[in-house]
Amino acid sequence: MSLDLTAQEANAIWAEAKRLYPPATSIDRLETIYTVPPKLGMGFQREIDLCSGLELCIINRTSQGWTQRVPENEHPVQFAAYLSGAFDSGNLALINAEQGYVGGSGIQPSHSVHCLRSHPQVGVNIHLAPALFHQQFATPQGTLPADLQPLVQGSDWQQRFSPKMTAAIRLVVQQIIDCPFLGTAKRIYLQGKVFELMALQLDGLLNEPEASAATSLKPDTVARIHYAAEILCAQLENPPNQTALAQQVGMSDRTLQKGFKAVFGVTPFAYLTQQRMQQAEQLLRQPNSTVAEVATTVGYANPAQFAAAFKRQFGISPSECLRGKKMAQISLLG
Repeated sequence: MSLDLTAQEANAIWAEAKRLYPPATSIDRLETIYTVPPKLGMGFQREIDLCSGLELCIINRTSQGWTQRVPENEHPVQFAAYLSGAFDSGNLALINAEQGYVGGSGIQPSHSVHCLRSHPQVGVNIHLAPALFHQQFATPQGTLPADLQPLVQGSDWQQRFSPKMTAAIRLVVQQIIDCPFLGTAKRIYLQGKVFELMALQLDGLLNEPEASAATSLKPDTVARIHYAAEILCAQLENPPNQTALAQQVGMSDRTLQKGFKAVFGVTPFAYLTQQRMQQAEQLLRQPNSTVAEVATTVGYANPAQFAAAFKRQFGISPSECLRGKKMAQISLLG
């Protein structure tokens, strides 16, 4: 029977393993090598800070079979690619030898991670601080290109994507794992390979033909996706979570997620945010409105989170909108 762990229980298991099997340091002192806790499986992971805000983890582990419940959390930008094995978190992400993972920064919803007994998980995991992502990819004017903006969501729900694994991506992952250098040369080499991997995964996403994906769906699936969108629009203040929404329209979480991306170009969470912001803008333009009331009406218990999401959407704050200031050019993130 596989373990079913809370985040605190999983952290305690890792803390115990670090005490019993102290982490090792590579000969060039760039890597910290952790032994996988025997309660969770076997193997190791190599963690490397390539620069401030950029972390690389090289994974080679076999799971004993376990589930971890992860609470809602603030998350950095993440890229992941596996040569073998699988990492399944239901509607949030599936990472295996066929598809990788690109996750934007922002609020990651609560979810469960399932690591089943399977082939060894071999691959890489990359975390970037949002500020570093912005610094590296901003235009000379200091703004992110429109097609990268969905990866920096601030205090809004993060957006997630599943780029296909290609021969070029597999090659770069293997080169990262087999880095032939030490010391400064190793750091420079790995920095270059990490950004090459990001480029390959982003290229696969940015050049994915959304229209073709939508037209390949069955008419009944498209109708169910539109019905799900109607449910979200009707329940902005207290919408169903993705699992409940999928059940209401009679499809799986993953089909709902992929269907929304194909039909609307965004995830269900991002679609909900767009609709909330559009409704909020209309309400703020009405006489006698208050920011707090509007935030509550569109489902935000935290006014600061609402204000941040509104400003990202329209380029002005809710208070400025209330005073009648014109919006910046609207750009709905897809």
